[in-house]
Amino acid sequence: MAKSGKPTINDVARLANVSKKTVSRVINKSPLLSEKTREHVEKVIADIGFVPNLQARALALSRNFIIAAIHDNPNAQFLVNVQKGILEGIAGSEFGLMVQPVDRNSATIVSDIRAFLERHKPYGVVLLPPISEDDAIAKACADFGCGYVRMGSVKLDEEVHTVSSNDREAVRQAVTYLIEKGHRRIALIEGPVGFTSPRERRAGFEEAMQAAGLALDPELVRPGQYTFESGVEAGQSLIELEQPPTAIFASNDEMAIGAMIAARRSGMLIPEDVSIIGFDDTPLSSHVWPTLTTVHWPIVAMASTAARKLIAPEDKALAERWLLKSELVERASVVPPKQT
Repeated sequence: MAKSGKPTINDVARLANVSKKTVSRVINKSPLLSEKTREHVEKVIADIGFVPNLQARALALSRNFIIAAIHDNPNAQFLVNVQKGILEGIAGSEFGLMVQPVDRNSATIVSDIRAFLERHKPYGVVLLPPISEDDAIAKACADFGCGYVRMGSVKLDEEVHTVSSNDREAVRQAVTYLIEKGHRRIALIEGPVGFTSPRERRAGFEEAMQAAGLALDPELVRPGQYTFESGVEAGQSLIELEQPPTAIFASNDEMAIGAMIAARRSGMLIPEDVSIIGFDDTPLSSHVWPTLTTVHWPIVAMASTAARKLIAPEDKALAERWLLKSELVERASVVPPKQT
C-alpha cells in the first residue's frame, strides 16, 4: 500500500495480478477486456477503496468526465425532464452534466458545436430534438471522437447512437380512443415546423382517422409552437368556428392546457362541450381540472437510457434499449360527445 495510506493504481494491479494498463482500461471503460477480467478488477478496486484520479484520467483520455446535453428546444419542462433523466443515468458515477443551448437556424451551427467540443472536451453528448435530426451534427461528434446519442421520435441512427419513442403509434391510439368514444369532428393542434415529432404525431392522427373511415378536415387543423400561448390562440380559433369540434388533440400538454383555458373563457365546459387530449404527461397535466387525458412520453427514461449508453462499456451500451414506448393515460378530460 502507498505510504499515504491511500490505495493506488499500482496496488490494484498487484492485488488483481494484472498489469497497470489493464487496470487503466477497466477504469476508463475500455471495450478491449473480457467481462471476467473487468469484474475481477472492479472487485479489487471496491475491496481496497481505490478512487481513481479524475484529472489524470481526463488527461489520459483527452476528455473531461462531462455528459453534455445539446439542445434548441423552447419547452422548459422538456429540458427539466431531460436533465432529470441524464442525472439518473449517471448517478453513482464520476460524470457530471452540462447543458448547452444552440441555435438550430444558425448557418454556423455545426462549426459552433465543433468549437464547443474542442473547448470543453465532453466524454459524450446527448443530442436533443430537433437538432438530433441533423446528420451533419452527429458526424461532427463522430469525427471529433466524442460519443453521442440522438434522441427523437423516430430511429435516427444505429441503435447504440439513438433512443427514440413511438409517437406515431401513440397518437394513433389516442385518436382512436376519441373515435371509440363517439367523436367524429376532431381537431388537431400541431407543433412547430421543422420538428420530426409534429410530423409523426400528425401522421398518427391521420392514420387513426383513415382507419375509421373519417377525413381530416383542414378547417380543424391549427398550427402551434409547443407553447401555452399558441395553444390558447389555436383553441380560441377552433371554438369560434360555426361548427366547433367536439374533441381536440394537441401535440403537447402545454398547448392542450392552453386550449382548455380558451374553451373556458368562451363559456364551454370540459369535457361536456369539448374533450381534450395532450401529449407528454407533464406534472401539470394531472394538476389541472379536469385532469388531462394525455400520452405519456417517456422522456426521463429516454434521457437516462441515452446517458447510460454513453458511459457504459460498449457491450452494455448495445444491450440498452433504443425504443421506449409512449402510452395513453386516461383521465377526466374526455367523455362521449353530446347527442345532437
